[in-house]
Amino acid sequence: MSPQPKVLKALNIISLVLLIGGYYLSLFYAPTEKVMGNVQRVFYFHVATAWVGMLGFLLAALFAVIYLAKKDLKWDAYGLAAVEISLVFFFITIVLGSIWARPAWGTWWTWEPRLTTAAILELIYLAYLMLRQGIEDPEQRARFGAVYTILGGLSIPLTLVSIRMFRTIHPVVIGSGGSEKMGMTDSMVFVMLYCIVAFSIIFANMYWHRLRLGQLAEQVEQAKMKLEL
Repeated sequence: MSPQPKVLKALNIISLVLLIGGYYLSLFYAPTEKVMGNVQRVFYFHVATAWVGMLGFLLAALFAVIYLAKKDLKWDAYGLAAVEISLVFFFITIVLGSIWARPAWGTWWTWEPRLTTAAILELIYLAYLMLRQGIEDPEQRARFGAVYTILGGLSIPLTLVSIRMFRTIHPVVIGSGGSEKMGMTDSMVFVMLYCIVAFSIIFANMYWHRLRLGQLAEQVEQAKMKLEL
């Protein structure tokens, strides 16, 4: 496998610096929320990881459409990588949300619309990974994955609008004056936006590494096939 490109090496450093910066801003720069106190500080990473998690799922749906149009297996690999990374970020979102919910709502978990749809979304893509393992033919697996991720992507808008469609205790953060309703100061909004941008770049960095890992796995598989012959 070829050595890391210089751009990727630079991106590694940038991602680390941005992550440290996010920790610092969340813990020390953002003011303490009057009602929830310091536990509210997980909010900044909670929102940012939710954003990149859904972003990856949407990218997977886009790559699925391109695969169905071009029948090139590389697009299936792109979609798979996006799903794997997004699953991790979205799981972190759910965990951070539970940490936040315990002092705010008095419980680690409640089956309100946003939490329920988020849990279903995570399970949908976990099932996607497991079901792929049962299909040996690469083209058949890619076709299945493409259709599945497109259909799975339909659950993303439902998760986003659930807090507007149904009665829920989950706050509206973005849109419709969400930040004002939550009593967020300008510095809080700045930290939230910083973390969203930072985690988007971290996602891109991890995604690039995952694609390189996939290329290495493919090379190993090809070498095994040659040895068997």
